Amino acid sequence: MKPTVVVVGGGIIGLSIAARLQRDGMSVTLMDAKKIGSGASFGNAGHLATEQVYPVADPSIFKHLPKMLLDPLGPLRVDWRYLPKLLPWMSRLVLNMRPENFLQIHETIKRMNSVSLAAWSEMVQDFGLQKWVHVNGSLLVCEQEKTAAALQEHGQKLNALGVQNQYLHANALQDAAPALANNQIGGLLFPQTGHVSDLSAMMVALKEAFLADGGQVMEDCEVIDIQPISPTQTQIVSAQKTFEAQKVVIAMGAHAKDLVKKITGVNVPLDTERGYHYMLPQEKNRLSIPISSADRRFIMTPMDTGLRLAGTIEYAGLQAAPNMERARKLLQLANPMLKTTLNAQDATEWMGFRPTIVDSLPVIDRFGSVFLAFGHQHLGLTHAAITAQLMQNLMQAQKPILDLHPYRLNRF
Repeated sequence: MKPTVVVVGGGIIGLSIAARLQRDGMSVTLMDAKKIGSGASFGNAGHLATEQVYPVADPSIFKHLPKMLLDPLGPLRVDWRYLPKLLPWMSRLVLNMRPENFLQIHETIKRMNSVSLAAWSEMVQDFGLQKWVHVNGSLLVCEQEKTAAALQEHGQKLNALGVQNQYLHANALQDAAPALANNQIGGLLFPQTGHVSDLSAMMVALKEAFLADGGQVMEDCEVIDIQPISPTQTQIVSAQKTFEAQKVVIAMGAHAKDLVKKITGVNVPLDTERGYHYMLPQEKNRLSIPISSADRRFIMTPMDTGLRLAGTIEYAGLQAAPNMERARKLLQLANPMLKTTLNAQDATEWMGFRPTIVDSLPVIDRFGSVFLAFGHQHLGLTHAAITAQLMQNLMQAQKPILDLHPYRLNRF
């Protein structure tokens, strides 16, 4: 039987869309070039980051750039061999720092974030994900007085925008996170944020629910071409087979750009921010909520399988080999923040690709029978459930829960 919908890309975005559409009564096939949930969705920080309402490119970071770039293992690295390919993208990213652009992007991200937890709550209830999805807050902490002053100002600004937070001074911070060392002098507590305590297990559960509803999965199946052949039929060409469906969703994250250009003619200004994590399986009970460092620029997330140290941004494209020393560096950043040294026995390292478009916004749109949902930068996990709802709205020609104009393909 021909599927009604083929979703290409089995990360958390594609899997959420496929599960939602199948539950809605469509016949859905989910395809991935590797295994479902094996890409960036496997290794991200696990943070439901509704407090992050500003674009990736922030003018305030300019004063920190020289120091970050001179440190080969710092929070930002550019592979200079990749720079010629990166410069056109980077130039457009910087142009979006202009006040009018920055404000519009910020407002758009804030609107999507404001409905993302409700969408996650619905997905948790519908698919039985309560064991892994927790909305019990997160902390952004600091150890320098000047950072503390900046955080308090930032918190007041966010509260005025409706992004709820509370500044905790040293004693209150110790009560909230007793594992932190005394050098952490304050921080913002964001109660309306959360985390996923086992990304792999949650995605397995969602995949199993999708299959139980009648969905089909094709793994290790790279899509080579997609061709709309009529208003109601699209041909999908993979290495294994060629078949047709009524609709196709491209949710391939950092790997979507070339295929989208081939289908639509639009060269989406997307590049990849390579992120790393260092997983500590012996540290399952150190923290209870995610803790980010404003000074050290990384995050620690408690998970059922250990403590995940994650972060950094590296611009080196899709082909360069990982520099796992960047993952190991995260341990050096974390240890001084804690009262006792972390146990790194059996630690594992990982690198993955964040798909970032120059305006920090994803593409959520349709091109005839081809639907698009990719480019979610650091907020892919946060926006997965709401993106699935928006795709459901598009498929059924319903009024979407959000204005989709900022996410259109033809904005480029």
